[in-house]
Amino acid sequence: MRRTVLLLAATCLLSGCGPQKKLHRIREQSLGAQVVLSRENDLLELSLGEESHRDTLTVEDPDGNTVLIMRAVKDEDGEMVATDILQAAKVTARFRNVAERSGKVELNFRIIVPEIMQDKDWQLRFHPDLFVLEDSLRLDPILITGSSYRKAQLKGYEHYRRFLDSIVADSTRFVDRFQLEIFLKRNLPGIYRYRNDSTAVSDETFASGYGVTQQQALQHYTNQLRVRHNRRKVARKDQLFRKWVKVPIVTEGLRLDTVIRNSDGDLIYDYVQSIQVRPKLRKATVVLEGEIYEEDRRIYRVPRSEPLSFYISSISGLTDDAVHYRTRVVERRVEANTACYIDFALGRADIRRDQGHNREEMERIEGNLRSLLENREFDLDSIVVTASCSPEGSVTHNRNLSMRRSESVSDYFGSFIRRYRDSVDRERGAVLSLDTDYRDAGTRPIRFLARSNPENWSLLDVLVRDDGTLSEREKEEYGRLATLTSLDEREQRMHALPSYRYIREQLYPRLRTVRFDFHLHRKGLQKDTVHTTVVDTTYMRGVQAIRDREYETALTLLRPYHDYNTAVAYCALDYNASALEVLEGLDRTDKVNYLLALLYSRCGEDGKAAECYLKACRQNPTLVHRGNLDPEISALVKRYRLDGADQDKKDIER
Repeated sequence: MRRTVLLLAATCLLSGCGPQKKLHRIREQSLGAQVVLSRENDLLELSLGEESHRDTLTVEDPDGNTVLIMRAVKDEDGEMVATDILQAAKVTARFRNVAERSGKVELNFRIIVPEIMQDKDWQLRFHPDLFVLEDSLRLDPILITGSSYRKAQLKGYEHYRRFLDSIVADSTRFVDRFQLEIFLKRNLPGIYRYRNDSTAVSDETFASGYGVTQQQALQHYTNQLRVRHNRRKVARKDQLFRKWVKVPIVTEGLRLDTVIRNSDGDLIYDYVQSIQVRPKLRKATVVLEGEIYEEDRRIYRVPRSEPLSFYISSISGLTDDAVHYRTRVVERRVEANTACYIDFALGRADIRRDQGHNREEMERIEGNLRSLLENREFDLDSIVVTASCSPEGSVTHNRNLSMRRSESVSDYFGSFIRRYRDSVDRERGAVLSLDTDYRDAGTRPIRFLARSNPENWSLLDVLVRDDGTLSEREKEEYGRLATLTSLDEREQRMHALPSYRYIREQLYPRLRTVRFDFHLHRKGLQKDTVHTTVVDTTYMRGVQAIRDREYETALTLLRPYHDYNTAVAYCALDYNASALEVLEGLDRTDKVNYLLALLYSRCGEDGKAAECYLKACRQNPTLVHRGNLDPEISALVKRYRLDGADQDKKDIER
C-alpha cells in the first residue's frame, strides 16, 4: 500500500497546550480534517440570508405603537415597494465538474489538517475513500508523523540493529582456536603445519591419516553453549522486531506532492488521483477518515469528512445517436454449390448406395436438398449436376460415361425430391393448403440439368502440385506432360512414369466427383436487382463503443466513415487536429459548432471557440447547460462573460 509520510518537526504552538489537553479538546469538539477542492478560485459561492445586518428599522410612534420602517424602491409600475436587503454569507461548494481525457479523469482535492490536531508525539493516519457507481476504493493513505514519534521509531530501529549486530554469522568464531592448535601440534603435527598453508586437505585424506575427520575435530573444540545461544537469537528476530519497532517506517510508494502550511498553521496536502472512467460513470465522491496514534495505540478516530463530489463530463454524451443505414443490393437469383464423391463400379453409371462411402455422401446431399425445399426465403429452381471421370480410357469414352453418371445422379435425387414431397404432404395434410409458400415450392417442378466433365485434369494438376509424397523430380516429370494437347496421349505417356501407380491409386479416385450447383430465387421478388437500406451494424457498434468509453475500439470502427461521430472519437482520445480536420468539413449543426468550440479552446484559439459556442447556443439553447459541464467551455464562458446569446463578436475577439 502506498503512503505519504510528512514529518512535522515543529512543536505545538499553543501556549500551555499539552498532548492530553489537546486530545481532550479534539474529542470534545469532534474535530477532524477537511477535504476540499484544490484551488480557491474554483470554488462556487452561494448567498444565504443572515440576521446581522438588515435595512429594516423597528421604532415606536408617539402613541407607543411599534412601527417598521423599511427601505423602499419604485417597481416597474412606479409604485413604491419595501425591500429588505440581507447580507450574503459564503458557502463553499462541495462539487466540481471535471473533464474526461482518453478514458481517464483526474480528481484534484486538498486535505486540510488543523494545527490543533498536530502534535510531536502523535502520528496522524488519513485514508481517502473513493466511491464510484456501487464500488468503493481506499486510496493511498497519508501519514503525518510528529518529530518525537519519529524519534521513537528510529530508536526502536537502532535497538533492533544492535541486536542484529550481536548475532554471529561466522560459525568459526565459536571454535576455541587456541586449544585446537595445541591439540594438532601435539597429536597431529602433519596437519598442524597447514595452519599457515592454503593447500586444501580433503576430509577423506584427513580421516584416513589420523582416524578422525576435520568436522569431528572442529565439533570437539566448538563452544556449543554459545552456538545454542546464537541460534535462539536468530529464532527470535521477528519477535524482537515487533517488540522494539512497534510502528515500522514505510519507505516505498511515497507521494511527491508539495505540502504547505497556511498562515494559521494548518497543514495542507494537495492530493491527485487518476481513475479509469467506466460506462455509466457520471459521479465520483471522495470521503476522508482517519486516526491519531500515540506509539502503537489509537487514541482518537477522526470522524468522516463531508463528501466531496466530482461530476464527470464525458465526450461520449455528445455522440449523434441517429441510426445509421447503408445501402444493400439484393439479387433475385442466387446460387449455391457443393461437391460429393460417389463411387461407381468400373465403367458403370448406376448408383449403389452401399458401395464405398456413398451412403454418407448421399445422405449429406439429401440433407442439403431438404433444407433448400423447406427454405422460407428462397425457391429452388434448378440443379446442375456435373460428373467428372479420372483419365483412364479415351476422352470419348469418359465423356459418355460422365454424362450417363450425371443423368443417373439426377434421376436418383429427382426421385428423392418427389418422395420427400409426398411424405411431407401426408404428414402435414390439410395444413399445406394454408401454407402458400410451401404449396408453391411443393408443386413447382425442379429441373435437373446433366453436365459432363470427362477428365478433370485441372484438379489433377492441383493435387500433384500439393502432394507431400511425390518428390520434386516426380512433379517435374508430370509437369512436362502437361504441355501435351492430346489428353489421350498425355494419359498414355503417364504410364511410363515411376510415379504413375501412386497417382492412379491415390489421386485418380479424388477426380471422380459429382458437383451440384443449386439455382434459387428470392420469394416474391420480381426484379432481378433491388436496392434496399439496412442498419449499418458496424457503425452502430462504433457509436456504442463511444458510449461505453472504449474509444480506441470506436475509432477503429468509425475511422472509415470520416463523419461527426468519428470526430467525437478523435476528440475523446485527444487527437484534436484529426477531430478538427473532420469537423471543419461538415455542415455547422449545433453539435458540430459546440464540439468545434471545445477543440478551439483546447488549441488556445479563444476567438474561434467563443464564436462557435455562441452559434451552438443560438441553434440549441440546451447547450448552455452543457457548457457548464465541460471545463474548457465553462472557463471560456467565465473568461469572456458569454452569458448572453447577443454577445458582440468584436467584444469576444478584443
